Amino acid sequence: MASDSGAKIITAALELLRTRGPAAVTIEAVAAHSGVARTTIYRRYRNRDEMLTAALLDVGTPSAPDGELSGEDRLRWVVRQAASMVVDGIGFGGMAALITDTDPAFAELFRRVLGEHRTRLAEVLATGTAQGTLADGVDPDTVIDGIVGVLVAERARTGAIGPDWEGRVVAMFAPVALPADVRVGNPE
Repeated sequence: MASDSGAKIITAALELLRTRGPAAVTIEAVAAHSGVARTTIYRRYRNRDEMLTAALLDVGTPSAPDGELSGEDRLRWVVRQAASMVVDGIGFGGMAALITDTDPAFAELFRRVLGEHRTRLAEVLATGTAQGTLADGVDPDTVIDGIVGVLVAERARTGAIGPDWEGRVVAMFAPVALPADVRVGNPE
């Protein structure tokens, strides 16, 4: 039962963040949205920032991918995880608040979580470079920024993220990220 309450709190906090922005994520709003009593939430979290940090860490700390991955699969994993931090995490409302700095407390805590998230993605890219499945000289920060930038630009331009977005982004970054003798869709 306790873990069920925890999952409901995290889910509600993320749904409110994605749909209404960080200002909407209050203990009271999460209680109403989740059906979990405020007292239960306060037993877990001292305040909104702790609750929001826990919710963001839930989506923002991916486990390393299992097994050996081809360069293309490794790149696809990074694309998926980078996009997930926005789509499944802060949402575009949260992204707007982050960019415009309308909620400095949220921006500060999100940037802390984002730092951990990016470190994990960078480690996966570095492992690929060390294994020879990704090209030497791939700058993790630039790749991750490029992925998120393409995501935000597509949403701004069309109002949605196309179902083929992930594949298009992998194909776009492949010439830079994969070794010269490897192309997307070809076996390594």
